[in-house]
Amino acid sequence: MSRTHQEHEEHRDLGDREKAVLDKIRRGLVYTETEASFQAPQRRPDLVFAYNHTPPDQPERRRELLVAALGSVGERTVLLPPFHAGFGSNVHIGDDFFGNVNLTFVDDVDIRIGDGVMIAPSVTLTTTGHPVHPSRRADFGRFSEPIVIEDKVWIGSNVVVLPGVRIGYGSVIGAGSVVSRDIPPMVVAVGVPCRVVRAITDEDLTTRTAAED
Repeated sequence: MSRTHQEHEEHRDLGDREKAVLDKIRRGLVYTETEASFQAPQRRPDLVFAYNHTPPDQPERRRELLVAALGSVGERTVLLPPFHAGFGSNVHIGDDFFGNVNLTFVDDVDIRIGDGVMIAPSVTLTTTGHPVHPSRRADFGRFSEPIVIEDKVWIGSNVVVLPGVRIGYGSVIGAGSVVSRDIPPMVVAVGVPCRVVRAITDEDLTTRTAAED
C-alpha cells in the first residue's frame, strides 16, 4: 500500500470513528474525553474570555464577540458578563433574551433558548452528566442530552437545569431549584428536585402591580 493511499485510509477511518462517537452522543450513551477530542476546535474560550473583559461602554464590540462565540444569537439580546461556556458553539439564543451574571452553559450538545427568556444570576444549564459507578468515569466518561427552554420562561437565581430537560412556554422556575425533569408550559415550579406547585393564571396579571386600575 502506498503512503498516500494509507493516509487516505486513515483519514477515512477517522471520519468513521467520529461519526460513531457522534451517534453515541446523540443517543445519550456514555462517551469519553478521548473519543470526543476531535470536537475541540468547536470550543470558543478565547471569544468568551474577550467578551467577559470588554468594557460596558463598547456594546457593539460585545455584540460582535457574542455572535462569534455562540451558535446563534437573536436580536436585542443582553448577557451580562461574566458568563461561561464549555463550547459556546452549541448555545442558541432567541430574541429579547436577558441573562444575568455568572450564567454557565455546559454545552457539550445543544442548548436552545427561545424568545423573551429571562435568567437570573448564577444559573447553570448543563447538558452533561457522569455515570454513577466510578469505573465508568474513567477518561472523564460522560453522557450528554440537549436542553430546550421555550419562549417567555423566567429562571430564578442559582437554578441548575440538568441534561435532557425541556422547560415549557411561560413557566417560572423558583430560585435554587434543581430541574431534573421536563416542566410543562405556564406553571410555577420550585424545589430540589424541581416540582410544579401551581399553574400560572389570569389572576397573576394583577399581582405585583404599582397601582390598582
